[in-house]
Amino acid sequence: MTTTKPIQSALISVFSKDGLEPIVRKLHELNVTLYSTGGTEEFIKNLGIPVIPVEEVTDYPSILGGRVKTLHPKIFGGILNRQDHATDVEEMQTYNIPQLDLVIVDLYPFEKTVASGASAAEIIEKIDIGGISLIRAAAKNFKDTVIVPSVNEYRLFLDLLETGHGSTTLEQRQFLAARAFHTSSHYDTAIFNYFNQEETIFKMSSDQGQTLRYGENPHQKGFFFGNFEALFTKAHGKELSYNNLLDVDAAVNLILEFKDSAPTFAILKHNNACGLATRASMKEAYLDALAGDPTSAFGGVLIANNTIDTATAAEINQLFCEVVIAPSFEPEALTLLQEKKNRILLVQHPTELPQQQVRTCLNGLLVQDRNAVTDTKNGLTYVTTTKPTEQEVDDLLFASKICKNTKSNTIVLAKNGQLIASGTGQTSRVDALRQAIEKARSFGFDLNGAVMASDAFFPFPDCVEIAHHAGITAVIQPGGSIKDELSIAYCNENNVAMVFTGTRHFKH
Repeated sequence: MTTTKPIQSALISVFSKDGLEPIVRKLHELNVTLYSTGGTEEFIKNLGIPVIPVEEVTDYPSILGGRVKTLHPKIFGGILNRQDHATDVEEMQTYNIPQLDLVIVDLYPFEKTVASGASAAEIIEKIDIGGISLIRAAAKNFKDTVIVPSVNEYRLFLDLLETGHGSTTLEQRQFLAARAFHTSSHYDTAIFNYFNQEETIFKMSSDQGQTLRYGENPHQKGFFFGNFEALFTKAHGKELSYNNLLDVDAAVNLILEFKDSAPTFAILKHNNACGLATRASMKEAYLDALAGDPTSAFGGVLIANNTIDTATAAEINQLFCEVVIAPSFEPEALTLLQEKKNRILLVQHPTELPQQQVRTCLNGLLVQDRNAVTDTKNGLTYVTTTKPTEQEVDDLLFASKICKNTKSNTIVLAKNGQLIASGTGQTSRVDALRQAIEKARSFGFDLNGAVMASDAFFPFPDCVEIAHHAGITAVIQPGGSIKDELSIAYCNENNVAMVFTGTRHFKH
């Protein structure tokens, strides 16, 4: 038996009619018998095209307020029968079941209804039963039946109709079946996640994937699954790479800590801040962020917590950087920054980030709540005789926000609202501190009166001792070591202020 089959009959039952008209007209032109229900039937009639109501096939009206229309053996028999099985062919004749070669469905918009803030009752009514059943049945029987499972496939299917003159190949039907099972599984995942309160069950589905040029390195494939346009409007530049996206993610999470602060500018490289400053103007914030590490800033990702004005853009334009992100740009600033052909400019929208973080691990996944804790003044415990000054408290909290968003083990040094150095991703906290001190000195920073933040407790007093000798006068850390008293005692003996937050901020 040939694997290329002509379409002679079709059942059409869709929510969205957008793009449906040319398909219906083409099917009519090909002399395909059309069956339909409710609003779709009315839509086809209004086009002046003959259509058979499903009720004429089932001898049953649409019942229960439209909840039951197509759920009937004469419909599903027409979809699921195997044309190369003699018993199936015989039963089709015995029970007067019409053959259905094509099924076109577009499901009720469950996800959009949830996102709209609709009531629970409205959401429940948008759980499609008949449509999802039609999709699964037709996809299962792809050997004989064509399935068009959503409005996303309308254009593709119309092209197949036109090029195949109303016939489809087995390969085409199997491809559409795969799309159908994606549609049904994605739909069911959304419904499950709406109802789910069981934390040890995890389901995730995305129908917004894009192929990247490559992954972290050219020999690795790379993909992004997510709604990038919900977060950003891309105003200029080349396509974002896998590494760009990782840096953008780190930048967005970092600047979120400063969303209500005075003008703040951050520069990141390899997911870590190499410069960050809060100042009276965005230009000052940028220049002082750049001064934190002008070497690493080359090729970095830049982000601001407020509008980038023309004066700031003029300074940025002197630096080679990959990405610049801000909630808005002054028109002249945008024009200026667009002078560099490949520079990516992103306008950030105030969109909520996911509350869970997911990463692969071994032969499975690790899932955790996002680190939503930001250290505040009210949460500090003053554990030393010497108390930090008001300026030191501000700098300690400033440093803590950066520390939280830097790879462990990390030490962050700050002074007067400026990141002056950090030690990132080290195997020991002492190495992280020494790296930070050396880096700060290499760029000419005076560490006298600077503060230090650590993402985890000090198991020994060596870090506070090294910091004190470098000129650091205040320390913020989670506390919790069995040897906390040794660090506290050293600080008391040397007039160093130290506060505990009670919250560790590991970032691996």
